[in-house]
Amino acid sequence: MQPLLYGYLPILVFLAIAGGIAVAMLGGSLLLARQKPYAEKLSAYECGFEPFDDARRRFDVRYYLVAILFIIFDLEVAFLFPWAVALKSIGALGFWSMVAFLAVLTVGFVYEWCKGALEWE
Repeated sequence: MQPLLYGYLPILVFLAIAGGIAVAMLGGSLLLARQKPYAEKLSAYECGFEPFDDARRRFDVRYYLVAILFIIFDLEVAFLFPWAVALKSIGALGFWSMVAFLAVLTVGFVYEWCKGALEWE
């Protein structure tokens, strides 16, 4: 009889190999790449304006629209993977409920597109 934890050995080997590759890639980039940092490259970038400025200044609302669109499509993908895995067992009701969910997301996307939220000028 094999010990219980013996079945996890391939996962441990996989994690060790992945960690080794990650360390090798980071080390290689530090050793081989040209390091030329400058102030603008090292500064924080958020929402298209200087990070250490007045917090009450006006900014473009399109950053939030892009963030909302990202969340919508991220949720769509998060729901699609389990749905696709369990598609055989959920039946017609599960299929049509996901079709309705995708239809609502598509209507929202078309609305955003028609309103010009995806245009960046």
